Amino acid sequence: QVQLVESGGGLVQAGGSLRLSCAASGRTFSGYAMGWFRQAPGKEREFVAAISWSGGSTYYADSVKGRFTISRDIANDTVYLRMDSLKPEDTAVYYCAAGVRPGYIGIRRADFGSWGQGTQVTVSS
Repeated sequence: QVQLVESGGGLVQAGGSLRLSCAASGRTFSGYAMGWFRQAPGKEREFVAAISWSGGSTYYADSVKGRFTISRDIANDTVYLRMDSLKPEDTAVYYCAAGVRPGYIGIRRADFGSWGQGTQVTVSS
């Protein structure tokens, strides 16, 4: 099973930017689609963005479309989430996830089989 480690979270003012990173530990996630989810206090974990194994296809939740960008560095086995124009409602723990099997991509929690521990993002107003 792929082990994933997120980093880059923190406290930022509304309108600011952050870049989250997700690195594989122990095994490569080459060939897997990757995704980012988030969970705010008292809410369900929700889909944010996903990228295909090749990086050629990306998907976004409507709430972040135009503000967030998912990308991956295949050579370094790292996935990124660039977050611009942050809003207080973006405050959540952000989780990185790897697809449930190589080549498969989806936007549901069940479409992802390995998860990181999460990194906190707090946006102040």
